[in-house]
Amino acid sequence: MSSASVPRNRPPAAVAAVVLAGGPGRRMGGRDKPMVPVDGVPMLARVLTAVAAIATEVVVVGPDRGDLGPGVLTVQEQPPGGGPVAGLDAGLAALRTAPDVVLVLAADLPRLDAPAVRRLVGAVDERDGAVFVDGDGRRQVLCGAFRSAALRTALSRVGDPAGVAVRQLIEGLDVGEVGWDESGIPPYFDCDTEADLRRVHE
Repeated sequence: MSSASVPRNRPPAAVAAVVLAGGPGRRMGGRDKPMVPVDGVPMLARVLTAVAAIATEVVVVGPDRGDLGPGVLTVQEQPPGGGPVAGLDAGLAALRTAPDVVLVLAADLPRLDAPAVRRLVGAVDERDGAVFVDGDGRRQVLCGAFRSAALRTALSRVGDPAGVAVRQLIEGLDVGEVGWDESGIPPYFDCDTEADLRRVHE
C-alpha cells in the first residue's frame, strides 16, 4: 500500500545508511561509477556527505575503495554482483547497531543533499518507509528510507536475495511517496551514463 506522505519533522531515534556502490558500470564504459567526480567530488563522497549529519552508522556495499571517512564501513556482498537486494542484505547484516530507520541509497546520486535526506526520514513517520517519486509517478526505490524491521521481514520473505529487484522486495510494504517540485536536478537523479553526467554538469 502506498500514499502521499507529508514529512512531520519527527526523526526516529536512530538512523543508519546503507549505500549501494557495487555494479560493473557497463553503461559508463566500465568506469568505477561511484568514484566518478561531479564538480570535482566523487559521487559516492557526495552521498556520504549528505547522510553524515543524520546517520549514526554508514555501510557502503561494494569493492574496497580505501578510507571513505570516519565511521564508514565497507562490505562486499557474497558472491559479488548479486544485485541491490543482495547488497542491502549484506549492508544490514554489517550494521553494529539496531537503527529504527535505514536509508537505502544508490552511490550515484550527485545531487543528493542533507535536506533531501532529512525530508525522506521525516516522511517515514508511522509507515514502513518512504521514497522519492518522480514527475511521472515512478518510485525512486534506491533513494528511500525504511524501517529496519520492515526491511528485515521483507528480506526473510524473499529468501535468496541474489537477483531480486528492490521493487519486489518492498512490494506490500506501506511506503509513502515524497514528491519533488523544485527546479534543477532532483536528489534522486542517478547517473548511469555519460549523458546523465553531462546533464548534471550542465
